Amino acid sequence: MSTLPYLTAGWIILAGLYGIVTSRDLVHAVVCLSVTQSGTYVLLLAVGYRSGATAPVFSDRPPPPAGGPVTDPVVQAMTLTDIVVGATVTALLLALAVQVAKRRGTLDPRALRSLET
Repeated sequence: MSTLPYLTAGWIILAGLYGIVTSRDLVHAVVCLSVTQSGTYVLLLAVGYRSGATAPVFSDRPPPPAGGPVTDPVVQAMTLTDIVVGATVTALLLALAVQVAKRRGTLDPRALRSLET
């Protein structure tokens, strides 16, 4: 199996982490977190991919011959769950960023350091 999907997932995750670390805006950090989570989608789909395999749904065609490869639907379900959780977390973090901007007047994390004291 090719290592290209794993390298792609790693690159997307590293690009998102770099954006989070170097971010000077809370909205930018939330977007970079979403990019990082997109790398997990690619990684999960790369783990669940099987060359020449068929879907495990046999309603309109006969099942594959004995010993024929079938894809694992659990990985696909985990990916869909990851997408839903990612959208929820992104919405929550953007709502928190709006509240911070209303109360503090800025989205710069460096200007919010005064909250630590």
